[in-house]
Amino acid sequence: MTADPTGHRFVLRSANVSAEIAQVGAALRALTVDGVDLVPRYPDDVPTPAASGVVLVPWPNRIRDGRYRFDGADLQLAISEPKFGNASHGLLRFAAYQPIEQTEERLVLGADVVPQTGYPFHLRTRVTFTLQADGLHVAHDIENVGASTAPVALGVHPYLQIGGVDTADLVVHSSGTTTLVLDDRNIPVDEVPVGAGTDLRDGVRLGDAALDNGYRGMERDAEGRARHTLTAPDGARVELWQDEGFRWAQVFTTDRYPGHPLAVAIEPMTAPANAFATGDDLEHLECGGILHREWGVRFTA
Repeated sequence: MTADPTGHRFVLRSANVSAEIAQVGAALRALTVDGVDLVPRYPDDVPTPAASGVVLVPWPNRIRDGRYRFDGADLQLAISEPKFGNASHGLLRFAAYQPIEQTEERLVLGADVVPQTGYPFHLRTRVTFTLQADGLHVAHDIENVGASTAPVALGVHPYLQIGGVDTADLVVHSSGTTTLVLDDRNIPVDEVPVGAGTDLRDGVRLGDAALDNGYRGMERDAEGRARHTLTAPDGARVELWQDEGFRWAQVFTTDRYPGHPLAVAIEPMTAPANAFATGDDLEHLECGGILHREWGVRFTA
């Protein structure tokens, strides 16, 4: 028997909700509410495809050439996206997180970002998954345990669906008012108002869209939460919310998700692509400082 390439699978269960979290990347591998699968499943014997559900720290998305300057030093990260010459999706995407606490309905996983090539900083990270009556709540804590201030950004990469409904027939709503223009290496070169092909405020059928867009300027409720929804033709709806510290969201569609002709990821991010180089919304986490962020998924039939 071969080992699971996504590591140990942690299962949470309540009366009507279940979740499965993979050890590698602390990835949300499955979420079911009232018998409806809200995360597209993939084969047991493959590594996590297309960053499905993984935590992206200490940066989401990409850094051009893996190069940035911080606190007077020029730093060079390993190139993890050779096709485009970028450093992609942080340093814990393929890390095996360790369990810290688990009950039937709650799981805490931890992993350190240790000082390494291009990132001479030390972070202690924790991810807490808690089942809710209608979905899942996720909290992230990143503590700087090193000797100097560290550049930090955070993202997550959940894919969503409504089981039994063709993803092409789902309508995506998101309230972002500006979006990023990318070059041929998927690095932002401009930020512009949303328009034809990128404006999701009135809803767009996923089968009619091709999306890989970073958004900000989202509408927020009294608690500071921004909300994104996928709605089925019968009115069933899955919602992803993100707190005020997640200033950005990436909406991404792909036809390369195993077993699914179309898949969609809605990715909360504290900073956009290339933030290490531009400084845009980048956190400067002081020694002993803790960054706390929250997001979640809800389902209504």
